[in-house]
Amino acid sequence: MAALARWCVRHRLVAVLLWLLAFAGTAAGAAVAGAAYSNDYKTPGTESSRATDLLDEGFPGVGGDNATVVWHTDAGTGSVRAAAVEQTMTRTLDRIAELPGVAAVTDPYDGADGGRISQDGRTAYATVTFDKPAEDVDKAQAEAVVDTAKAAESDGLQVELGGTSIGLTESSGGHLAEIVGVLVAAVVLFLAFGSLAASLLPIATALVSVGTAYAGITLLGHAMTVADFAPMLGTLIGLGVGIDYALFIVTRHRRGLKRGLSVEEAARSAVATTGRAVVFAGATVCIALLGMLILRLGFLNGVAIAASLTVVLTVAASVTLLPALLSFIGMRALSRRERRRLAEHGPEPELPTGFAARWSAFVERHPKKLGAIALVVMTLLALPTLGLRLGTSDQGNDPQATTTRQAYDLLAEGFGPGVNGPLTLVTEVDGAADKLALDNLDTTLRATEGVSAVTPVTYNTGGDTAYLTVVPDSSPQSARTSELVERLRGEVLPRAETGTSLDLHVGGVTAGYDDFADVIVGKLPLFVGVVIGLGCLLLLLAFRSVGIPLKAAAMNVAAVAAAFGVVVAIFQWGWGSELLGLGRAGPIEPFLPVIMVSVLFGLSMDYQVFLVSRMYEEWLETGDNRRAVRVGLAETSRVINSAAVIMISVFLAFVLSGDRVIAMFGIALAAAVALDAFVLRTLLVPALMHLLGGANWWLPRWLDRRMPRISIEPPESRAAHERLAAATDAEVADVLAGDAARVPAARDADATETRTADVPVMDLPVMDLPAMDPPVTDVRGEERQPDVRDIPG
Repeated sequence: MAALARWCVRHRLVAVLLWLLAFAGTAAGAAVAGAAYSNDYKTPGTESSRATDLLDEGFPGVGGDNATVVWHTDAGTGSVRAAAVEQTMTRTLDRIAELPGVAAVTDPYDGADGGRISQDGRTAYATVTFDKPAEDVDKAQAEAVVDTAKAAESDGLQVELGGTSIGLTESSGGHLAEIVGVLVAAVVLFLAFGSLAASLLPIATALVSVGTAYAGITLLGHAMTVADFAPMLGTLIGLGVGIDYALFIVTRHRRGLKRGLSVEEAARSAVATTGRAVVFAGATVCIALLGMLILRLGFLNGVAIAASLTVVLTVAASVTLLPALLSFIGMRALSRRERRRLAEHGPEPELPTGFAARWSAFVERHPKKLGAIALVVMTLLALPTLGLRLGTSDQGNDPQATTTRQAYDLLAEGFGPGVNGPLTLVTEVDGAADKLALDNLDTTLRATEGVSAVTPVTYNTGGDTAYLTVVPDSSPQSARTSELVERLRGEVLPRAETGTSLDLHVGGVTAGYDDFADVIVGKLPLFVGVVIGLGCLLLLLAFRSVGIPLKAAAMNVAAVAAAFGVVVAIFQWGWGSELLGLGRAGPIEPFLPVIMVSVLFGLSMDYQVFLVSRMYEEWLETGDNRRAVRVGLAETSRVINSAAVIMISVFLAFVLSGDRVIAMFGIALAAAVALDAFVLRTLLVPALMHLLGGANWWLPRWLDRRMPRISIEPPESRAAHERLAAATDAEVADVLAGDAARVPAARDADATETRTADVPVMDLPVMDLPAMDPPVTDVRGEERQPDVRDIPG
């Protein structure tokens, strides 16, 4: 790491140009290739997937995506059957039928289906069938349908459109979310550093790496299935972790300058120490994200690789582009006041004082009470997770101003909510007995609870495949519709198939999402187990302790559960969702738990690494658990909390995107980071570590000998680790028992400065509280103000 940083500093212009060239090249390639995102929720082997395949085989073109054109007249205009309205809409539908990508248009005025005109005569709708599934419909073709239909609007005639493909045309609100998030992060960085140049570097590094990743994800969509929200999700994660990773390194660099190091040496030291922790933290995030690959769902594979690509590029930029930029700004990484103080008083080591030190001592004195409070808070927030319901959030959840939401509401008012998500029953037909059973099925279905209407059976030209449409009396996202799907599959259809060769499959939006959710829930235990297991293995190798990985896993589960509790309260229960412009309450998307578990486990590991690595260093040096926890918390809590504020701001800004799914991610991630930083890492984790004592660092001697060594601590701590590993079993037993005997730790004359200057996680400068105690003398015989190290253990 040190050699890499030295090269980037000495060849700073080359390093910066290489990154700019990579950004420009991928951006140009993405602009030429265009986007090719696909929301393909197919789960091969499920009943809804089989229904879709049968429909595609027996009715070519019918299996394409369906859009709905809805028109509504006001009281002054009269009925939709009025001659002027009928002529206008008939011409419009004829134009739509001639557009590229449109396979068929069903006109309510042709007399074949009078059910497409409401009983009050004020609302009518036509179905536009594309020749491809929704994930393959070109956005330009969908926009042409919208523009043609909207051109028919006039005073007294409202025209709206709904459907999955139409949703592609909705405005995403531009990049307002990213802009707001970056501005808030810039303000926090400036308040922390006091230097404009230093505060802009984390922003610049994150923007270059995330911009390169965004273009890369666009190109990735041409090689594999990538969801349309993957670039936004990657941007959300990349900005959050990218700014934070750069923040840690810049803070370490600034500390080196204050110690009197040259710009090159300070940058090299920052990357060699904090950069190592950044790489390790980024690796944990990528491992958690790539854990989605074990689910073997094409839809999630693209999301996992896209998000991992973003994290890899942000880490790479933090350890290569950032040191090059630091060398460009030189001493301006410090504020004017800090440069003036350095010139007047010379190098001064930073010691943990102020609120951080006092809080660390307070946690040490009251671990049981504070731990209990933190546990209660996390439990209360996690309780709503017990009511989590996975399903499709239909277009009734869209913002009220969108045409998809307007079309949804008009259809629900005129024809009932089920029209927005009908179910499709498809089967192969073999002989007259099967056709007779299908003809009689109409009566059975109409008498089934939850069914509002049933269309006649439609046979293909060969007569070997048939389908009929069932309209529920509830909306697609309603639990009643999911219950109807189960009732049809488990009771009604098996009885109808008795004595025939029929094999009826239930398809449709709700059925597809329910099947998708079932597949994910079935694989979720394996997925969570793999993610937790790999994360624990990394921590075991890094900190050589059994207790640290187990506590990390428990804390990560707590953060995920509490974050989902917040998501359920806002999006499923509707607490403030309309106020935030996120539409009405609805179920949680089936893929959200998997993606959120991956992301949240990765981000939680970040703070675990940065906090415990400092504690681990102090433990290796002293063998005193209470001191290690106290010093580690005092020296890292400020930077963790400052980084958390930045990440929370970036994540919350994505609520402004106007996309319900992205808003779910933003709120869930912001809640998880807030709880992780302010409740778990600075309260519950240190409290538990005080209560467990030396057992935090216990590792069976046989396992220690067989494990490879992965070092994220500075070199001098590795020597201390060797000394600790060489301790006798009796000494280790004394440590675990909490006796007076402690593992001896060698200290040299520069130990005090080393503890504060060579740590893998940095502190942000904050205003210290006035010292209340007289100065003390350090090991070099110099007077200094007392700090957390002088608080009795």
